Formats: sequence, C-alpha cells, structure tokens
Amino acid sequence: MISNLNGLISLESVLHISAGPISRCRSKSLAFTHMLHSRYRSKSDLVSYSEHPSHVSVVSSYVKPIVDDIMAVDWIADDFSGSPIVSPDSALRLTILKLKEGAGESGKGEVLGVLKGIKEKFPSIEQLTVGENFSPARAKGFSICSIAVFNGRNELDELDAQSELANEQKDKVREFLDGVLVLDYAVAAPVQAASL
Repeated sequence: MISNLNGLISLESVLHISAGPISRCRSKSLAFTHMLHSRYRSKSDLVSYSEHPSHVSVVSSYVKPIVDDIMAVDWIADDFSGSPIVSPDSALRLTILKLKEGAGESGKGEVLGVLKGIKEKFPSIEQLTVGENFSPARAKGFSICSIAVFNGRNELDELDAQSELANEQKDKVREFLDGVLVLDYAVAAPVQAASL
C-alpha cells in the first residue's frame, strides 16, 4: 500500500507525496496508524490527482482492502513560502481541529489567527501551512487544519519540550474547540525502483 501510494509522485499534478506510518497519534477518540501527505499547485490539480486512473487503481486495489477508516482534509495554504517538496527525514505535525457548534466566524477567526501565529512562537518550525478544510464529507466534522514542518525529529521534540508555551496557545482557543487530532509523522526517503 505505502509504496504504491508513494509511487503516485509520478503523476504530473503531484508536487509532493509521502505515505507511511505515523510516529505518534495524540488523540483519544481517533487512532490512526498511517498518513498520506501530498501537495498540489491548485485545487484543480488535486481533483486531477483524485480522478486519475492510477490513483483510483491504487486506492481500490491497495488501500480499501486493508484500511478500516479514512479521514481526509484538504486546504489552501495561504501565505505559503518555501519549497512544496518536504525533504526526507523531515518531521511533520498535523493538527486538525473541530470547532464547537456556535463558535461562529469570530471563533473560527480566533483559532486561525492563533494557529498562524505559532511559527513566530516556535522557531523550530521551518514551514507552517494553515487553512480551512474544503472537503467536509471526508473530515468527520473537523474544519481547521495545519501542518508544521520541522528539519527532523529532534526539532519536533524541541517543540514538545516547550509545553508551557504550547499550553498557553491552546488555552487561547480551547473554548471554541470540540475536538483536536494531532499526528506526528516522519517523512521517509523515497524508495527507488530496482532495475534488473
């Protein structure tokens, strides 16, 4: 499954793709074991990828037969800077938030603002993307997403060592949240096909 998903990097619309086991799931209600992180130039490129016969074949032949549960979130990364390709051996922290009913636009704006400000507070974050999920049917009610990219596992561990500062940021938006899912993931080096 993993090598087949990672092989979809050959599709023209895919800028980056990495699938593999997560290193840590920080959720009590949802227990995911694997993650697929991919990047595209545009929403239309994401649609092209999703509809491409190779993607459809990989999902139907290698993913659906063995996966119990799937959750997907898609967002536009405003103010994106840096390379869309995430280097092997980087570490990612995916944070997905479910807003309380009645949080409204002001609550959503407050949550997005705090997430976007995280990079300033934690210098070990190399790249941060934040946005609103535009695929609600596959997201189990979660609507706000972010991925922090770190040079490696050590830098991610540095973030964990700053738990007091992290808790201060969480406290700013806790009143608006009904659920939080945090997954840590290490980007593996791409596997090269053997030539015989």
